[in-house]
Amino acid sequence: QVQLVESGGGLVQAGGSLRLSCAASGSIFRINDMGWYRQAPGKQRELVATITSSGRTNYADSVKGRFTISRDNAKNTVYLQMNSLKPEDTAVYYCHNRITIGINTVRDFWGQGTLVTVSS
Repeated sequence: QVQLVESGGGLVQAGGSLRLSCAASGSIFRINDMGWYRQAPGKQRELVATITSSGRTNYADSVKGRFTISRDNAKNTVYLQMNSLKPEDTAVYYCHNRITIGINTVRDFWGQGTLVTVSS
């Protein structure tokens, strides 16, 4: 079994910063892509940022220049540094890992979600 545990959400004023973390544990052979998604009330889940195993990153246009995704492979952890936060960033943030758990076996795993609330 594989578990993803997120931390770092909370309430912050507009213009402030938060850092989200997501640690994977369990039967992991290799973590491939890692990423963050978010879902605001009444909206569909959307991609925020992804990072490949080689460190190549991709960001949603709405967060470019404000958010930074990074990973620590030794700790099986992905981070999301969020700066210059805006009220429209308010959402539940979910981490995602694509993990190789065995020979020719790749699965997608999701964290439980962490709420980020940005007040104006």
